[in-house]
This record gives sequence, structure tokens and C-alpha cells, in this order.
Amino acid sequence: QVQLQESGGGLVQPGGSRRLSCAASGSDFGIFAMSWYRQAPGNQRELVATVTRGGSTHYADSVKGRFTISATNPLNSIYLQMNSLKPEDTAVYYCNADFGGYFPESWGQGTQVTVSS
Repeated sequence: QVQLQESGGGLVQPGGSRRLSCAASGSDFGIFAMSWYRQAPGNQRELVATVTRGGSTHYADSVKGRFTISATNPLNSIYLQMNSLKPEDTAVYYCNADFGGYFPESWGQGTQVTVSS
């Protein structure tokens, strides 16, 4: 069983920046990809960004050009650099680990990011 721990959330002003971190621990199971999701009140959880073991990245259209996902090698920690933050980026941000179908996905507990003046 892999545990994921997020950190870095908090209150930030519009236009500001924030860096989230997520570290995996507890197992040597191979992680195929890790992602950041977010969920705002009243909304469904949505994918923000993904990085694969091979280094490929994918971003939601709403964050392209503003957010950057990075990862350690081997893949067991990820980061999300968030720039030019907007109030609509306010959400709980969750870390996810995908084992390529060999094991159930793992989720972190989430970290709150609030963008407000």
C-alpha cells in the first residue's frame, strides 16, 4: 500500500504563485504515473496535470501555461508549480498515483489552495 502526502497549500492572492508537493511512501510498487487533481465546492474532481514514469506530461486546458508539473526520478514525488493564480483555481488539490492497473490507485488526503485578496 502506497501512502501519498501532499503539502504546500494555503492562501494566496490573485496573480500569485504557490508550489505543491506530494511524496509517496510505504511500498516499492512501481508507479506508472502521478497526477494532481482538484475539487472545488460543488464541483466534480478534475484532472489538473499528469506526469508519467517516462517523463511525459499532460495539462488541463485551464492551467496550461500557468502550472508546471515536475517529478523525481524514480517517480515517487511530484510537484506542482502554480503561477498566475486565479480565484477559480481555489480548490482542494489531491495527489494521485497510478500503477498501470496492477494495483488500485492511491490518493492523498488533499491540500487546500485558496486564491483570494
